[in-house]
Amino acid sequence: MSDSYLVLWLEAPLQSWGHDSKFGRRDSLDFPTKSGVLGLICCALGAGGTQRDWLKRWANVPMQVLAFVRADHQGNPLPRLPLLRDFHMVGSGYDPKNPWQKLMMPKTFEGKNPVGKGTKLTYRYYVQDMAYAVLLQAPAAESEGVAEALTNPVWDLYLGRKNCVPTELIYQTTLTDEQQALEQIHQIAKNKQRALAFNVLEGQHEGELLTLNDVPVQFGPHKLYRDRQVTVVYEYAFTEQTEALGSG
Repeated sequence: MSDSYLVLWLEAPLQSWGHDSKFGRRDSLDFPTKSGVLGLICCALGAGGTQRDWLKRWANVPMQVLAFVRADHQGNPLPRLPLLRDFHMVGSGYDPKNPWQKLMMPKTFEGKNPVGKGTKLTYRYYVQDMAYAVLLQAPAAESEGVAEALTNPVWDLYLGRKNCVPTELIYQTTLTDEQQALEQIHQIAKNKQRALAFNVLEGQHEGELLTLNDVPVQFGPHKLYRDRQVTVVYEYAFTEQTEALGSG
């Protein structure tokens, strides 16, 4: 059996795809990571733990991401919204005299109680009002099960964090031809009045080359990843409009 192409649509007011984050600053990449997409599928399947064997079958499958912004009635891309920065108070409101609540309070590097109540301010970043189509070349023997799981997920699905709730069905269709799958993606975007902003291709192509540490080798408490290279190819019309806005 030949491989199938899963067409996924990731759309929400807020999305966050962690890539290079520290405790106090949780950044977001400009597009979904491979670990994020495969983690999303694991949630749909209800698959916890390390999932090393499952990831061996999926980590190397080709994945293409198409990013869409809102368009006007003529189909021209509208300016993107900037990254949203939010902040969270971690450890606030806990009673240090309560043994259970004390466990929730941040500790020092040595595991000791901090000075005062240990409240920490952390920053979270979110991509706003974007839609992403993910074209995933799935192993033929597993594509049907993944499609069913994404349609009827075991666990709730989020686009990066629990406050990033999808506003559209994630699973769209499964096709055996890549070109047909791309045509289907552009039709979905057209129906939603979206314009292509950029394309993310695996490997080296003409465009902006990035090295990401987002190929999951092991999930669970002790996650492991390896690198891959992707190329971001920007649409000329989108780039031209962005430069015009910047120069104005």
